[in-house]
Amino acid sequence: MSDRPLVLIPGRIHLRVRERIADRFELLETTDATAAEVASEQLHQVRGAAVSGRFPAALIERLPKLEVIGSFGVGYDGVDVRAAAARGIIVTNTPDVLNDEVADTTIALLLNTIRRFHFAERYLRDGRWETEGAFPLSPLSLKGRKVGIHGLGRIGLEIAQRLVPFKVDIAYHTRRPRADVGFAHHDTLVGLARAVDILISIVPSTPETQGSINAEVLAALGPNGVLINVGRGSTVDEPALIAALQNGTIAAAGLDVFADEPRVPQALIDLPNVSLIPHVASASVPTRNAMADLVVDNIVSWFEKGRPLTPVPETPYPNT
Repeated sequence: MSDRPLVLIPGRIHLRVRERIADRFELLETTDATAAEVASEQLHQVRGAAVSGRFPAALIERLPKLEVIGSFGVGYDGVDVRAAAARGIIVTNTPDVLNDEVADTTIALLLNTIRRFHFAERYLRDGRWETEGAFPLSPLSLKGRKVGIHGLGRIGLEIAQRLVPFKVDIAYHTRRPRADVGFAHHDTLVGLARAVDILISIVPSTPETQGSINAEVLAALGPNGVLINVGRGSTVDEPALIAALQNGTIAAAGLDVFADEPRVPQALIDLPNVSLIPHVASASVPTRNAMADLVVDNIVSWFEKGRPLTPVPETPYPNT
């Protein structure tokens, strides 16, 4: 039997992760996070794991020798970190390597939503420019806008820095104000929405953020308001958003994430004042390769040096 650690991949993951894991470790793959097809004797030998999606407490319980879980993505809400921490299991994620890509996509989604470029391109491709004349003027503009950022972490700060050259006012809402920025801080999300007319959400999925962008926040954003969500779909009360877009409570929305992916409500798809993309903010080959490498590098570092590279805050390992 090989003396290389056995690493589990429960379900689908980036091919580069699988290839590099197989090159350095013994690899065990299962169809999903239940690992129902694998005998307990084999699961009892698993010492590491790489995951893109769910890693529930029920699976952790079946892995008595598990030491480290490498999660693909900056968000890791699919991993039961409390159950892992209770067992002393390290959980890692992939911060920083996707910051630029997500921030760039956010600006593109914002411009697309306001200027309706996706509809304009379709208009041209359908031959309507030649037969019907110029595409209608976009009712909205970025000029003179006030932008609020819901979450000013690594990615939120990159978004803010990209917005500065657009000559917009910038404010933000976080639990605590940052001492290293000069943007206006708002103690509440509804207060931020009331002060701006574009709201960009880039927060993780937590009990506190669940449904936090609700009817009250949307009403505060106002009839000229635009919502952009590149964080987590669970942050937005989707029925409230659909109603707000239908009745003019807000003007438009651009969404990269949804509450029940990959299922998107038909009511959202049918709306003329939305821009919808399928959770692709970090989806370029170079960025996804970098994320895959960081997943594997964390596992390699743990087994070769006894320390992870990017442990999550809930992990028992000090993040130094």
